[in-house]
Amino acid sequence: MKDLAQKSFQTRAVHAGERVPPAGYRPVATPIWPSVGYLYENMDDLDAVFAHTKSGQIYLRYSNPTVEAFEAAVANLEQAEAAQAYGSGMAAIHAALLAAGIKAGTSVVAALDVYGATFTLLNNLLTSLNVNVRMVDVTNHAEVEAAVKDAGASVLYLETISNPLLKVADIPALADLAHRHGASFLVDSTFASPYLINPIKHGADFVIHSATKYLSGHGDVLAGVIATSQANKNKMFELNKLVGAVLGPFEGWLALRGLKTLPLRMKQQCESALQVATWLETHPRVKKVNYPGLKSHAQYSLANRLFDRKGCGGVLSFEIAGADKAKIFRFMESLSICLPATTLGDIYSLVLHPASSSHRTLTAEERARVGISDGLVRLSMGIESVDDILSDLETGLSKI
Repeated sequence: MKDLAQKSFQTRAVHAGERVPPAGYRPVATPIWPSVGYLYENMDDLDAVFAHTKSGQIYLRYSNPTVEAFEAAVANLEQAEAAQAYGSGMAAIHAALLAAGIKAGTSVVAALDVYGATFTLLNNLLTSLNVNVRMVDVTNHAEVEAAVKDAGASVLYLETISNPLLKVADIPALADLAHRHGASFLVDSTFASPYLINPIKHGADFVIHSATKYLSGHGDVLAGVIATSQANKNKMFELNKLVGAVLGPFEGWLALRGLKTLPLRMKQQCESALQVATWLETHPRVKKVNYPGLKSHAQYSLANRLFDRKGCGGVLSFEIAGADKAKIFRFMESLSICLPATTLGDIYSLVLHPASSSHRTLTAEERARVGISDGLVRLSMGIESVDDILSDLETGLSKI
C-alpha cells in the first residue's frame, strides 16, 4: 500500500508487512500460502487468469501455490501429466468416479475386497443415485470381463493391493481389459504408493491415493490426490470448483513435506513387513497370513513382477486361530509398540480389527462374502526396530 507510514495505527496493523515483493531470492522449502484471494496490478490480468489464458491464482477453492507444489510432486512421482489434490482420500475416490463419467444409469464394476468406506460409497450412495454396481474378484479375469461386458460398465475400479486381504491386481492386464470394453480404469494405489508402481505407465486412467497414508506418512494430515492426464485434471479442476473438496494450504504443506521421505520410509516398511509376515506364518497361534511377499501368497510372482522386486508394501493381515472379536480386542490392548489406530501408512506400527472398524459398515454377510472374519487383524508397519515389533506381537499373541 502506498504511503502506508502515513496511515493510522489501525490501518497499519492490518496492512503492514503484507504484499512485499520478492527481492531476488526464493525459499529452499515451499512456503505455506494461506491466502484466500490474490491481487493483480490490473483487472485485465485477473480476467486473463479467469479465462485460463494466463497462469495465476484467483481463489483458494480454485487453487493454491502450496497445494500445486504437492500436486506437481505427486504427478512427477507417478509419471503422470498432472494431479489434483483433495481434502481426503474418499473425496478423491468420489471425484475420480464423477470425472470418469459415473452418473445415473451408468455402471461400475469394482473389486469385491476394497476399503470398507469405498464399498459403502459404491453399494449404498451410488446405488441410491441409480448407478449400477457389480462387485467381482479381480484376480478372476474371466469374471471381471464378463461383468464389464454384461454391465456395459463405464468404470472398472480396484486397488493395486487390496485392503485388508492384500490381493494384488494385474494392472496391465486389467487396464487392457477395461479399455477393450470402453471402460475407464481407476486404480486406488494407496497401499503400493508410487515407490512400488506407477499404474499410469501400465494403462490406468486415474490413480487415486489416500495421501493421509504413505504419501504424507506421519499420521498428521488428512488428504487425497489423483494422478491422471491433463485432460482429466481439467475436468476435475472444474468439478472441484463447484464441489469444494479442496485440500487446504497447511495440509498441502504437510503432505509435501512428508512426501520427501517416502522412499526411505517405504523401503524399511516393506522390509519389516516381510520379516514380520514370515515370522507370523510359522507362529502356532496364527491361522493365516496375507502378504504378497510370501511365497505362499497366490499373487507372489505377480507382485514381484509388478513391483520390480522393490518390496510388497508395508501392510499385512493375519488371522488368529480360534479368536473372536473379544479375544482380538484383548490382543490389541496388550500391545505397546503396535498401536490400535484406525489408519495406516504412518511412521508408527498400527493394528486394526477390520470387522469392527474399516469394514464395520458392511453387514456380516457382506464381510463373509469378502472374506473378512472376526479373527482378522490388519498390521501396518512403522519404522521402529523390527525386533521390537516382533517382541510386541509375541507378547500379545501369548495372552490370547
